Order: sequence, then C-alpha cells, then structure tokens
Amino acid sequence: MKPLSSIIRPSIARLAPYSSARNEYSGTEAHVFLDANENPYNSPLNRYPDPLQTELRHAVSARWQVAEDCIFIGNGSDEAIDLVYRCFCEPRIDNVVAIEPSYGMYKVAADINDVEYRPVTLDDHFQFSADRLLAAADDHTKAIWLCSPNNPTGNNLDRDEMLSLLQRFEGLVVIDEAYIDFSRQPSMRRELSQFPNLIVLSTLSKAWGCAAIRLGLAFASTEIISVFNKVKYPYNVNMLSQQKALEAVRNSETTEHWVNTLLQERERVMNAFGELPLCETVFPSDANFFLARVKNADRVYNYLKRCGIIVRNRSRVTLCGECLRVTVGTRSENSELIGALRVMPAGE
Repeated sequence: MKPLSSIIRPSIARLAPYSSARNEYSGTEAHVFLDANENPYNSPLNRYPDPLQTELRHAVSARWQVAEDCIFIGNGSDEAIDLVYRCFCEPRIDNVVAIEPSYGMYKVAADINDVEYRPVTLDDHFQFSADRLLAAADDHTKAIWLCSPNNPTGNNLDRDEMLSLLQRFEGLVVIDEAYIDFSRQPSMRRELSQFPNLIVLSTLSKAWGCAAIRLGLAFASTEIISVFNKVKYPYNVNMLSQQKALEAVRNSETTEHWVNTLLQERERVMNAFGELPLCETVFPSDANFFLARVKNADRVYNYLKRCGIIVRNRSRVTLCGECLRVTVGTRSENSELIGALRVMPAGE
C-alpha cells in the first residue's frame, strides 16, 4: 500500500477537525455539565450523544474481535461509503473502480462527490478477476469497491481474487459485507492486520434486524479510522440508535436464531421458486435474498404488486435482464409469494 499520506486528500490532511464539548471532556467524575449549551431539562434526551460511541465500540470490539481503535460507527454504512470519497478522492481528479452489478450507493456517492466511477462487469458466474479490476485502474485510482456477498447477485466473491487484489493494489480496497452473516465464507475482517489498505463494511440492518436505527460499521487500520473520525460530523450517531445497537449486539443469540431460520427458509423458498413454470433460473445465494430470472420480469413484478407483494425488479441492471430479487421473509410471507405465483393467470 502507498503511504496513507499520499492517498488522503491534501485538504483533509490539513483539516483541523471540529472539537465538540464532549470531545474535550473525558472522565467519569463530573456531574454538572455546563459546557455544551444544552437544556438542563428532559434528561436523558437533553444531552448530546457520545461522539465516538465508546460503550458501543467496546461491545462491537468484543463481539467481532477487532480492536476498538480499528472500528468506525456511522449513520448507516452509507456514511462510511461517503467518507471514503470525502477523505481520499479529489473531485474531478481521482477515480474509483468497482464491480458491476453491485450496490448502487457506491456510484451515487461517487457522483455526489464528483469522482469518476469506473465499473467493471462481472463474468457470467457473477465473479470478478483482480486482473480486470487492476487493468481499469490508474495512478489516480484511490479505491476499489467490492461487495461480498454481492447485491443484487447474492453470491460470495472469490476469496483468492480478493486477496490477490489486496496484495497488488496500492490504494484502498473496500469490501462491503452487509450480508456476511448469511454466508459460510469467513469475514475479511480477519485479514485487517495483514492489509493496511483494507476497509471492511458491515451493518446492523440485515441479520441484526435493525434497519430503522441506521447503524453501520467500518473496520480498518487505526490510521484510516482516525481519518474517518476527523471528517465525520461530531454527533453522527444519535443516542437512541446507540442504545438500540447495544441491546442488539449484547443479545446476539436472537440474531443467530433469526439467521438460522432465514437460511432454512432461503433453501425452501428458492427450491419452490425454481419449480414455478415462470422461472428460468434461480441463482445461488449466500445472502438473505436470491436473484431469479423469470419469463417477463415486468409482468411478474406488476402482478405481484397487485397482490400486495413487493419484490425488486432488477431487469435493467447489468447482467440481470428479466431478473427479480426476492428477499427471504417469514415462512408465511414466503408461502404467500409462492402461492400467488402458482395461480398467476397466463394472460397477466
């Protein structure tokens, strides 16, 4: 990896971060807080939240076995995605490379930050090669985006190719593992000590059932995390989200039960979907959803919508022609989906 000083934007390197009242105070003895211009009434909502989420980071560190100073907690994974651009990519000069198809926010964040986005199409098995990604990169490529398990394809990316990319690329490699809890493939978090250019994204939105609290995680070297914390807004994660996240992380047995249940349902509903006359292919999945190619995806999607069942029509996404993306729901929801499709009129 290049020295971080040669990757970070010069303006960010020079930045003097905002110092909030709670940043300047540390300790447990104080009981009168007259430093932050807060209303003294309506406790505890009257106080600003911990800007560095100390208690939550401690719990995350224990749960995922990553050092606390290698953890960034954000307002959803989207905050960490945006920070990669804001911290490391000079607008109209630098670029990023990404697999395609993949999660759409990588490109949206690039466009917002006025950074060139270079997509590289996956092969027919929805896999990538490090060679092809590196061929799309140049001296101004600051980051390469991967998503494993990938969205919308649902499959794990080849681990050997990911390791090859990390070994050969001198910039940042960001691996989004939003769906890793549903996969048998081990997390790339275990590679952090070996690759200082690795950023692993995670979230409480999927397996942990906490999409509403908007809680995302980034795992990386202490140097990268310190840059993120330098640039992030002072109180980026509110107190209620921190509390709910703590409850979730400390109750991981419930999450494990949900995951096991969803994996069983994934197999059942994928098998049933594959037997439908309208289905042409059900692609393998390592996530809590699956991608299926059907006959006339628009027609099937609109029929399901009239039935009050919403799936995702991915027909216009690269390599996903006539494909629907289906999230695994409860057993009754999955049965309602399959039941509706079994009686779908031929003329619909």
